[in-house]
Amino acid sequence: MSQIDYIAAHDVEDKLSWYALSEALIKAHKEERADIDDILFKHGDNALLNRAAWISGAGIGIKTATIFPGNLPDKPSIHAVFTLFDDATGVPTAIIDGIMVTKWKTAGDSILGSRLLARKDSKVVTIVGAGAVAESLVDAYREVFPDVERILIWNRTHAKAEALAQKKGIEAVEDLQTALAAADIVSSATMSIEPVLKGAWVKPGTHVDLIGAYRPDMREADDELISTGSLFVDARETTVHDIGELMIPIAKGVITEETVKGDFYDLCNGATGRTSEDEVTIFKNGGGAHLDLMTALYIQKTAKGN
Repeated sequence: MSQIDYIAAHDVEDKLSWYALSEALIKAHKEERADIDDILFKHGDNALLNRAAWISGAGIGIKTATIFPGNLPDKPSIHAVFTLFDDATGVPTAIIDGIMVTKWKTAGDSILGSRLLARKDSKVVTIVGAGAVAESLVDAYREVFPDVERILIWNRTHAKAEALAQKKGIEAVEDLQTALAAADIVSSATMSIEPVLKGAWVKPGTHVDLIGAYRPDMREADDELISTGSLFVDARETTVHDIGELMIPIAKGVITEETVKGDFYDLCNGATGRTSEDEVTIFKNGGGAHLDLMTALYIQKTAKGN
């Protein structure tokens, strides 16, 4: 067996770049469309999740994660590894910290959506939610959108927003409607089941990035927002029939599958995104396994100094 790279976060994370990752994702989306599949095993409250992707000519990858809620608070509830295989031979080439892959994939997905769809003169970013994803988003927007002048953060528990704001040097806000009205880019990463973002609160020209709703019963955007903005996704096959953000309004007849104007494979290959400065663009971050694979390949390349 050939040499396998073992890549931990402390080995490579200080060499990674949000902009470089988005460039790698653009390049990867110009290649052949990925095959994607998931396997989920549940034993009571515990779960084993395998998310696999195969991109011909690039690589094969599987992220294996265990979710054991009972570990808290003594130890983390989620553990993950990502295994890379050579596409031509099937030989394993790397084992990578899966939590790091997920972190960079999740925010990187949204940053690419904003690069492709937000107004170039965007000055104010409002982040909804104050968890780990929100912290990554602050760093990512600062790097990729250097002309942004203000980053606002709102959270249901205002103390959490204040704590993150103090840590990152941004502004915590108590009123969500005010925070949305001020924003050129809204990036929402919550665990909400009921919509928290109202179309009436979003001004013309805003780009809205939806990260949090990942289950069939979850939503962040209300019917007005999801139906009046121009809707894009990272990949149709991992969003339209799998995530409540789209499934619920489709079932209600608020939108149809055809409402989705494009995904990254379209946008990275010349399809039209934003068409006017007043257009509201909506992007659903579904975070499929192919994005984990693309991110892992970027991390491996960076770790090797390529």
